[in-house]
Amino acid sequence: MTTLAAPPTAAPAPAPWRPRLGWTVHDTAAMVRRSLRRTLREPDALFLSVALPVILLLLFVYVFGGAIETGSAYVDYVVPGIVLLCAGFGAAGTAVTVAADMTEGLVERLRTTPVHPAAVLTGHVVAGVARNLLATTLVVGLAHLVGFRAAAGPGDWLRVAGLIVLYVLAFTWVAVCLGLVASSPEAASGYAMTLQFLPYLSSAFVPTDTMPAVLQAVAEHQPVTPVTDTVRAWLLGWPGADPWVALAWCVGILVVARAAAVVLFRRSARR
Repeated sequence: MTTLAAPPTAAPAPAPWRPRLGWTVHDTAAMVRRSLRRTLREPDALFLSVALPVILLLLFVYVFGGAIETGSAYVDYVVPGIVLLCAGFGAAGTAVTVAADMTEGLVERLRTTPVHPAAVLTGHVVAGVARNLLATTLVVGLAHLVGFRAAAGPGDWLRVAGLIVLYVLAFTWVAVCLGLVASSPEAASGYAMTLQFLPYLSSAFVPTDTMPAVLQAVAEHQPVTPVTDTVRAWLLGWPGADPWVALAWCVGILVVARAAAVVLFRRSARR
């Protein structure tokens, strides 16, 4: 006597978003690891992105600080500006690595594999943010050794950290856009110089009211000034913080730069 086996019950189909989400996360993690390993294999670039802000901090404090009047100890005034300057140097490195991948054929090879397209750019961004945060940590630590004294409590430090991460993230995506439009890594480095010099036309190193009228107008209507003033006010307890303007600048730049990077990356695939 034979018995008829019941037909196997079909397993429920997975939600369509689950495999796609897992694919994206897996590929993004792989590209992040790849970008971080590349950073460690290029110690000269890592050294410059970390050492230059430190050198500039010492230069401004010990060479220029005695001649600049800010109404307080110059080291307290300048540290927030040096912290934001780190983002410019780190962004330059991101622009160069993105341009190198675009011009050396790596991205074209990745397009022939099932790697998620968003993972390529995200890997560069995460590595760039990590480099920036390392440089920022070293600058803040050194600043305390040369006399910087913050009046901030734990909550203030958390707010400062959040705003700095948002600022770094926004300008790193700008650097990705520069790397995508550059014809070579050298050209990307040149384009990124605009990000490196932007803090000099702000309140990062001198009060804006000491500048000529034209430069003062530029300094007061660009993103670095409100971010610097907010970080300085939160760290030192000074007046003049305008966090909503700073957040609006950072979020606006992040949204626009992220969208522009996606468009530029897709456009490069059609060439």
